Amino acid sequence: MDSGIWHEFMKKRRMRSGWIIFAIIAIGILIGGGCWVVFAGRAKPIPPEKLAKVERGDIARSVVAIGKIEPLSKVEVKSKANGILKVLRVDEGDTVVEGQVLAELDKENLEAQVREAEATLKGEEANLQAAMTVEVKARIEAAGPELEFARRDHARMMSLFAQKIASQQQLDDAERAFEIARNRRELQEAAVSSAVALIEQARARVAAAKAALDRAEENLRYATLRAPITGIVLTRNTEVGDAVSSILNLGSAATLIMTLGDVSSVFIKGDVDEADIGKIQVGLPVRTRVESFRNEVFQGTIQRLSPMGRQQNNVTTFEVRVSISNTEGKLRVNMTANAEIVLEERKRVLLIPESALIYEPDRTTWVQRHDATNQTGWRKIPIKTGIANGQRCEIIEGLSDGDRVVLP
Repeated sequence: MDSGIWHEFMKKRRMRSGWIIFAIIAIGILIGGGCWVVFAGRAKPIPPEKLAKVERGDIARSVVAIGKIEPLSKVEVKSKANGILKVLRVDEGDTVVEGQVLAELDKENLEAQVREAEATLKGEEANLQAAMTVEVKARIEAAGPELEFARRDHARMMSLFAQKIASQQQLDDAERAFEIARNRRELQEAAVSSAVALIEQARARVAAAKAALDRAEENLRYATLRAPITGIVLTRNTEVGDAVSSILNLGSAATLIMTLGDVSSVFIKGDVDEADIGKIQVGLPVRTRVESFRNEVFQGTIQRLSPMGRQQNNVTTFEVRVSISNTEGKLRVNMTANAEIVLEERKRVLLIPESALIYEPDRTTWVQRHDATNQTGWRKIPIKTGIANGQRCEIIEGLSDGDRVVLP
């Protein structure tokens, strides 16, 4: 083939290849531009976990106080008598009623003391009876007519002696008899006084013997320990055979036998920060939750607020006492409880997660409402909020039931 013709052929071929490449590039640009136009106008996909639905529900603004469940009343059972624990009739967790026998001490020594005191009392009563008999006899003798007879006989003799009828000897004898009778009367009256004194002493000894018997019988009664309140046995600190010391001798150091508690109503002593104490007042409702019953709420009320704060780690807190009804007995002593003190509550209002709120420097609030027609997938919506509890917030204006918001 002629070289000229060959060069002409190759030139046309190269021109044809260039047009093909150009056409391919142009088609690619057109396709890419079209795709960009199509997809750029669409909303960006938003992960489902970033969407939250506006729903109706209940919300409350509250303050939480954490504390321990404590019984309405708690009594430490200690004995007033010394001895050895012989019988224990209850164990931890048992329900007891007021007056029920809880335990008994060994009573042999105490019963012997009672018998001894009874014998002593009988002896003293016999002595009193004897002293009273002596007094009666002394009074009878003191009331005899001898002195009166001797006085009248002496007066008659004096009259006869003055008339020269009676002799001096007769008058002297009458005077002697009168003096003897008078001295005897004085001795009898002294005997009566002595008998009265003996009676008083005997009565005093009888009273002392009765007191000793009462003490012995009381100590015997003390050997039987009864429940001072109706409740349950919280702790039992002794076993049969243990030595028990009397609270009358050792006071607070006496042997603790068991502890009773009335748990028909319980209370919580919780601490509230000083920033919140001004919002709380006696009588406010309280919702209490415990770990053991996560799905249950126990209703209570604020019973008392401490007038003085306590400072620890540069934080000042105030003690709050919350009373709770526990008729079913579910709440147990020393359970950890979260007492939610309700300051304000709304029913059936629009709610969204508080994390969906966006705040502006001018204190306006807005949210990102989901909008599939917008390129970003959401639209900025100003809202008006109500109360919040740290997790959810009340929506007063700006959103409707069923709207979805994008969490920023």
